[in-house]
Amino acid sequence: MALTEAVIPTDEIHPIDIVEAVALHHDWDFDRLADDQIAMVVQGQWRSYSLTLAWSARESVLRLICTFDLDPPADRLPPVYETMNLANDQVWDGGFTFWSKQRLMVWRYGLVLAGDAVASAEQVDRMISNALLGCERFYPSFQLVAWGNSSPAAALDIALGEAYGRA
Repeated sequence: MALTEAVIPTDEIHPIDIVEAVALHHDWDFDRLADDQIAMVVQGQWRSYSLTLAWSARESVLRLICTFDLDPPADRLPPVYETMNLANDQVWDGGFTFWSKQRLMVWRYGLVLAGDAVASAEQVDRMISNALLGCERFYPSFQLVAWGNSSPAAALDIALGEAYGRA
């Protein structure tokens, strides 16, 4: 049975209801902030990630924001920005930005559902999974640049290198 059949009982459902069903399916902690917004925390390998998904009916977009704390020393911000730009060149389904005031690294993505399109649970699940995979993949690179004084290129080699076997 598809994830949609398991958790979505009706054809006419609000996009945030779909997100909530996916969160319940994965047993993630979440808080429905409003009819059009949900927040959750998902534990990754490196850390916990805060996710917020919001539906904009006017724009027909389901927005995902996945954040984690990153508070590098001021002198390391330029190489962090360079690392972020290099990381964004490697991804297709979202991208990083740094919110300096909040000291947060942010993964953003928007799923356009124009023309009465309806998101499936599989799409929402993939959207969230890809955000988490992107953050997990590049988190070590951001850390190495921010606190390990690594160059952006060297730090990204870790994120982009092939892993063989298990440690």
